[in-house]
Amino acid sequence: MDINNLITHYGYAALIVGSMAEGETVTLLGGVAAHQGLLKYPLVVLSVALGGMIGDQLLYLIGRRFRGSIQDRFKKHKKKITKAQDLINRHPYWFVIGSRFMYGFRVIGPILIGASRLPPKIFLPLNIVGAILWAAIFTTLGYMGGEVVGPWLHNMDQHIKHWIWLVGVVAIVWLVRYWYKRRENSQ
Repeated sequence: MDINNLITHYGYAALIVGSMAEGETVTLLGGVAAHQGLLKYPLVVLSVALGGMIGDQLLYLIGRRFRGSIQDRFKKHKKKITKAQDLINRHPYWFVIGSRFMYGFRVIGPILIGASRLPPKIFLPLNIVGAILWAAIFTTLGYMGGEVVGPWLHNMDQHIKHWIWLVGVVAIVWLVRYWYKRRENSQ
C-alpha cells in the first residue's frame, strides 16, 4: 500500500468529492500534492473548482426548493438570516462570490442565496467565477505550504504501515477489554 500511488490514481476524484463536502482542507492538501508532483496543479484547481461549484449549485437548489421553510426551521437565527438576505439583495454579485470565503457561510450561504429568489441565470456564472477564484487561491496556498509539509509527508509514507499496525493492536486490545467488561457485568 503506497499512499503516493493512491493519491496519483484517485486524487482528482477525491478532490472533486472532498471539495463538495468540506472545501478548504481538501483544497490545501490538493495544493500540497501538486507541489510534491503527485498531481498536476492546473488539474487540481479545475477539480476543486468543479467540486465546489457542484456542491454550491446543489445547496442553491435546495434553498430555492425549500425557501419558505428555511426561516421557519431556523427561527432562533431569523435576525441573522434576514441580515444575510438583505446583503444578498443589495450586493448579489459580491455575496455569491464572497460567501465561499466567509467563515460559517460555506454551506449556509448558497442555501440562503437560493432562498432569496436570486435567479439561476445570475447565480450560475457567479458560482463558476467564485469557485475558480476560491480554488486557485487555496490550491496556491497549499502548493506554497507544500515546501514546509513535503518532508513530513515523505516520512509519513515510510511509517504509515507501522501506524496501521499500531492502531489495529490498540483496537484489538480495546475490544478484548470491552468484551471482558461486558461479560463480567452480565454475570
